[in-house]
Amino acid sequence: MLPRVLKAEDLAGWVGALAKDRRVAGPVLKETSVSDRSEKFAWEILREPDVATAKSRRAGTLAEPGDLRLDYGLTVLGPKKFLWPPREALVTYRLGGDPQPEAVLEHEPMVLFGVHPCDVTAIATLDAAFGKDVPDPHYLARRADTAVVMLDCEKPCDETSFCLDMGSLYPETGYDLALTPIEGGWFVETKTELGKRLRDLVKMREAKKGDLAARQEFAERKRAGFHLKLPFDVRYLPEILDESYDSLVWEAIARRCFSCGSCNTTCPTCYCWDVADVIAEDLGSGTRVRRYDSCQLDPFAEVAGGENFREHRASRLRHRMYRKGKFILEQTGRVGCVGCGRCERACVAAISIKDTFVQIAGDR
Repeated sequence: MLPRVLKAEDLAGWVGALAKDRRVAGPVLKETSVSDRSEKFAWEILREPDVATAKSRRAGTLAEPGDLRLDYGLTVLGPKKFLWPPREALVTYRLGGDPQPEAVLEHEPMVLFGVHPCDVTAIATLDAAFGKDVPDPHYLARRADTAVVMLDCEKPCDETSFCLDMGSLYPETGYDLALTPIEGGWFVETKTELGKRLRDLVKMREAKKGDLAARQEFAERKRAGFHLKLPFDVRYLPEILDESYDSLVWEAIARRCFSCGSCNTTCPTCYCWDVADVIAEDLGSGTRVRRYDSCQLDPFAEVAGGENFREHRASRLRHRMYRKGKFILEQTGRVGCVGCGRCERACVAAISIKDTFVQIAGDR
């Protein structure tokens, strides 16, 4: 499908057209630092299908289409939260002789608008994780109704990012449309039939020779803007980790760790959860819910009888690094770390996954 060009002044109109039938989520400005004028962005719902928009607007739960910021940097949480919420209901049931369990499949058509390549790669990893072995119907139902509009990056979102090393800078799957910033708008490339249908909701002109040249110039700037930060090819990372199991580096780094779990909750590829039953006040019914869990929390690996097979912080830290650099790759065929740098930014102890990989390689 030949590329098109979206004019900057038509962006809000396109978002509005998408919202005729779908919820639209994208990055918006949340606050500007008083000290250094730095901007902080977050993923929020921009529009809901028109039938729900007026009510939601009155409740103050929606941003405006014009609030969409495609010049955003690294967000604390990525768009994963819309595909796999921090807390979701799985089953409702009655208490008593006949429980009448009913599966809860909460999903509605959605567009994730302006997803950076690293987060597109992370979504593809979640697709593989939730689709393997026993497929997860809750995630997959939500994912099937979600369109992804990727936004290409010209330079790293943050100094903590190392997405080039982790192979997440040029995703080949996981999105329906791709936007590349060019002068006066965006170069629009269509990946799927769904993407074509969404593209055609607004008038876009066909890309001309000058637009194609601008796309190539962006690609050149992108190649010049990213640099490798690991002293080794990432394909060797699983073997490097294998040889580092008994390294003293784990204990040294773990002395700084507070086991707070911030790294897991902000990671776009972490998918561990805990399950709990929430009983109604009248004791007549209940809901089974799942919520994010963290392998860095002390009770995570505790089993019946009180035994904890990852009692020490060093073993929990090592486990997480193995998950990111080895285990998820082996289980799903997809990278477990996309190099976004969110975990390092969220860590109150300033533990860097990138620096940990470097130290482990040097300790061999």
